[in-house]
Amino acid sequence: MPRSKNFNTKYSPEFKVSVIIDMREHGLSYKATMRKYFPQFPPKNYKFIKQWERIYLTEGAAGFMEERRGRGSKGRPRKKPLPPEAESDLLDEVQQLRERNEYLEAELEYLKKLDALVRAEEQRNGRKPK
Repeated sequence: MPRSKNFNTKYSPEFKVSVIIDMREHGLSYKATMRKYFPQFPPKNYKFIKQWERIYLTEGAAGFMEERRGRGSKGRPRKKPLPPEAESDLLDEVQQLRERNEYLEAELEYLKKLDALVRAEEQRNGRKPK
C-alpha cells in the first residue's frame, strides 16, 4: 500500500493556529480534529496536533514561526563576556607581563654584548676563555 502524498507536508503557521483555535473553541478532541482537518491520516496519529497545541499554549502564535525540524546546531558554543573587573585584572596582568618581557630582552642583549666584549678582549690578549 503506497504512502499518502501528504506524509511530510509542511503546514503554514496560519493554518496551525486556525486548527488549534478551532479545536479549543469547539471543544474538539484530537481524534475529532484529525477527522475534520486531516481525513487522509488515521485518527490515532494525532501527535503533531498535540505538539502544535503545546507550542501554541507555551509560546503563542509566534511559536509557529520558528523552524523546529531537523537537528539543532552542535557547533562551538559562544563565549560569554567577562565581567568588567575580571577584564581589567587581565589587562593589568598582560601589561605587567609585557614590561617583564621587555626587561628580560634588554638583559639578554646586555649579556650578549658583555660576552662579545670579553671574547674580543681575550682574543687581543691571546688567552683562552676559562
